[in-house]
Amino acid sequence: MQLKRVVVTGIGALTPIGNSLQEYWNGLINGVSGADFITQFDASKFKTRFACELKNFDPLNFLDRKEARKIDRFTQTAIISSDQAVLDAGINKDNVNVDRVGVVFASGIGGLITFQEEVMNFAKGDGTPRYNPFFIPKMILDIAAGHISMRHGFRGPNFAVVSACASSTNAIMDAFNLIRLGKADIILTGGAESVISEAGVGGFNAMKALSERNEDPKTASRPYDKERDGFVMGEGSGVLVVEELEHALKRGAKIYCEIAGCGATADAHHITAPHPEGLGAKNVMLAAFEDAGMKPEDIDYINTHGTSTPLGDIAEVKAITDVFGEHAYNVNISSTKSMTGHCLGAAGVVEAIACIMSVVHDIVPPTINHFNDDPELDQRLNFTFDKAQQRPVRAALSNTFGFGGHNACVIVKKYKA
Repeated sequence: MQLKRVVVTGIGALTPIGNSLQEYWNGLINGVSGADFITQFDASKFKTRFACELKNFDPLNFLDRKEARKIDRFTQTAIISSDQAVLDAGINKDNVNVDRVGVVFASGIGGLITFQEEVMNFAKGDGTPRYNPFFIPKMILDIAAGHISMRHGFRGPNFAVVSACASSTNAIMDAFNLIRLGKADIILTGGAESVISEAGVGGFNAMKALSERNEDPKTASRPYDKERDGFVMGEGSGVLVVEELEHALKRGAKIYCEIAGCGATADAHHITAPHPEGLGAKNVMLAAFEDAGMKPEDIDYINTHGTSTPLGDIAEVKAITDVFGEHAYNVNISSTKSMTGHCLGAAGVVEAIACIMSVVHDIVPPTINHFNDDPELDQRLNFTFDKAQQRPVRAALSNTFGFGGHNACVIVKKYKA
């Protein structure tokens, strides 16, 4: 069977460095840090007291008060970014066949804030169960996909994807495959995460996964720096409108890029640590190249998983040098988590958007907060430290890896008729 070509025709973004696509892109190319002290709860007794929160975010600017109270913060961000993407793509239930428009959406954790609030309220009471009737539908991570479909009347394939920090890349992959197999004309895909709470920060602190650089939060996310000490938690949402090419052309849609291929593998190694030789990361990039019918030499930019953890950064760079060989020194590499923090289940789509905009504008966003070279990393590689770099970007690859050993990546390229 002839697989259909798949393009991106709409984008929505709600991130720690911008509440729209253009704000987010401006933040990226200007090297803006989204990290600051936590405002969503009193973190004064926590080992980590900072995160990359959304700025100037009030859901009531976008949602009815009654509606907003019935949904968790992660779903609020999912709805808002999906509204942006739908508007950007110029689609509505009157100009598309809603039975062939689907939603494949992701979250790594879902409604953790809701879960924490309900359990804490019960614990403070007299033991009588008094739970919010919306507790379960607020908490479950598939509910964002459901709300998006109901809001826009889209009746195509609808489900959620979870693979920890690889979740929204896997969602993009599923959407891509549904469309190229002819199962839908359009899929809204992406992910949302909002777990900056006592349980979220406390849990990751207990794992010793988070940076504890409380004296200087804005420079705490420092991928590939010798002094990196863990990731900075982020939050937000991103949505792509992915569409079958002929369908997009027929309705006169603008086209950002083409999705060339995707890959997914497992480390089968450890619940949180990467394979020390980067085996799963190596295999997932090779799988994506095979799927796309491309070679490493076709890639100009890699948006790395680059979490700013001591082991993770080394394993991923080893995988890149193994896969790309000598071409690794011709490719720009950057970790935009240095600016957004780690948006967990939303990281994949937020970083895929960075790749798409890089392909559109021929600019590579930087890795900020570099102070000291790490002797364990090959310094001949171009990590795009500190400043964005202008260069032709024919195609870009986005890597995401999740706890449990889940690996996923997506390749986007310039659209050519």
